[in-house]
Amino acid sequence: MNAVRGSTPLRQDKRHPHPSAPPSPWPQRQHADLAPHTEAMSDFWPWDELAAGEELLYLRPGQKLDTLKKLRRGHWLVQAELDLHGYASEAARQQVAEFLHAAQQARRRCVRIIHGKGLSSKNAEPVLKLKLRNWLVQRDEVLAFSQARPADGGSGAVLVLLKSKRNP
Repeated sequence: MNAVRGSTPLRQDKRHPHPSAPPSPWPQRQHADLAPHTEAMSDFWPWDELAAGEELLYLRPGQKLDTLKKLRRGHWLVQAELDLHGYASEAARQQVAEFLHAAQQARRRCVRIIHGKGLSSKNAEPVLKLKLRNWLVQRDEVLAFSQARPADGGSGAVLVLLKSKRNP
């Protein structure tokens, strides 16, 4: 205390000017970037064809196997549904892209997509079933999907688990 005895305090202004935040080096996302893209949703994917009666199952690498088990057992409540009956492949692809985008924007976690069993299609085969599998695995927001339980559409529908959308 003796060292500062007799000194006069400096006059201090209580306000400190903070510099404004510098602009981000990353470009701001444009509205077009947020729209659903179908160009990346190819019909062709390196899978073997589905055998008759084979279930649709997929779990994104890095996800717990328990996630797929819970999805198959109906752990998550279905929060939205898309019915593709009557759609041609190209229109169905667009509908799926828009539906998944809207579901994630609305913070839906589990959705059902009805692709049909193909009973009224040529050769009585489910045309959209394999294509839907290919489209879904190419979407970043899809964590897992599973054939629906019989009460939820069985082999004519798929339950899709989506990534949680983070708050901005």
